[in-house]
Amino acid sequence: MANCIVRDWQGKETGKASLDLTVAKDSTAVDLMHRAVLRQQAHSRQGTASTLTRAEVRGGGRKPYKQKGTGRARQGSIRTPLRPGGGIVFGPKPRSYNLTMNRKERRLALRTALMARFSDVVVVKDFGSKLEVPKTKEITDLIGRLGINSDSKVLIILSTPSDVVRRSVRNLEKVKLIAADQLNVFDLLNANSLVLGEEALATIQEVYGDE
Repeated sequence: MANCIVRDWQGKETGKASLDLTVAKDSTAVDLMHRAVLRQQAHSRQGTASTLTRAEVRGGGRKPYKQKGTGRARQGSIRTPLRPGGGIVFGPKPRSYNLTMNRKERRLALRTALMARFSDVVVVKDFGSKLEVPKTKEITDLIGRLGINSDSKVLIILSTPSDVVRRSVRNLEKVKLIAADQLNVFDLLNANSLVLGEEALATIQEVYGDE
């Protein structure tokens, strides 16, 4: 179980919160999280790169020039890989980069990553509940009041992000907003600081604390 301080919108301490999730053993935790990140990055690749082989290049039905008497090397087709515009040898073709990983391993890696970063977590009570219109400055001011460097990469985790909060965050290059039930290992490890809504802790415990 890990404990953290709960702060209000002004950055003042209002209480404490805890999170209890099962994590991987120290001997396997790093390898497990590494494989989870590799899998996530591999799944983000489209794999749509494609080149034409000599069989797919247009033209080439006629011999470019006669076999003998020109002093040049013999050529039977303009589609040969030896000529500009010809086919590509062993070029990329559409493929899937997906990597397999058991569901239990994926969930264990996620819980391990979250608990490993819990020392960088700041819990905010009633996050954005008083925002009536989208305002980016409110989010940047909050990050400053929480003692987070303005140049840091911040991951905001909310139970059910409102449209007002989403629109307030979307123009901030280094701030990312994500729902508590859609966490991923890469974002958890890539961020310098994690800001959680108080309700998000209950959602995380409910969604990921069943094993």
